[in-house]
Amino acid sequence: MATIFRTTMAPTKLELLTTWLPEQPWWVGGGRYPQLTPAGGFRLDDPLGEVGLEFIFVTDVSGGQPVTYHVPLSYRAGPLPGAEHALLGTSEHGVLGRRWIHDGPHDPVLTAALDAFVHGRVQAQHQSTSDTLEPSVTVSGAPRPGAVVEVVRVLGGEATAPCHVEAGWSLPGGTSVRGPVALVR
Repeated sequence: MATIFRTTMAPTKLELLTTWLPEQPWWVGGGRYPQLTPAGGFRLDDPLGEVGLEFIFVTDVSGGQPVTYHVPLSYRAGPLPGAEHALLGTSEHGVLGRRWIHDGPHDPVLTAALDAFVHGRVQAQHQSTSDTLEPSVTVSGAPRPGAVVEVVRVLGGEATAPCHVEAGWSLPGGTSVRGPVALVR
C-alpha cells in the first residue's frame, strides 16, 4: 500500500495544475485563469513501488459555475521516456527529492494499475492516508476482456458506458457528489 509522506512540495500540485489545465483540449474555462480547490481523489499502487499514482479531483471556481476536473498524476524519480508532451513539471518533494509529474493516462504504470483495478486485481487507496483502502471507489458493471479504460476529465456527467469507475468528490460549500471518473469500453 502507498506510503503518504506529510511534507511539502514546491511547486504544489495545485500550482502545477493551475498553469497546465488551461492548455488542455478538454479545459472548459475558456481564457480564464483557474482558481482551483481540492475536491477529492484516490490512489492506486505501483506493484514495484517506484511510481506514485494519484487520481486528483479539483474544482475550478473562477467562473459562474464550478467545474470539477479529474487529473490522474504519476510521480517519478526521473522523466518518463517518450512522454515529454505529458509532463506537467517537476516539484521538490520534502522527503523524496525532485519528482517528475506526468499526466497519468500517458504513463504505462498508471494505465496498468487502473486496468488492474477495473478487473478486481487491486483496490483503491485513500488519497492522503497511508495503508488505508478507499472503498468508495467502485466499478459498476462487468469489464470485458481487453477492455480499454478511458479517464473522464470533466466530472459531473452521466456514464456513457455500461461499465465504469465511480468515485465521489466534494463541491465548494461541502456538497458531496458521486459519478463516473473512468469509462470501460
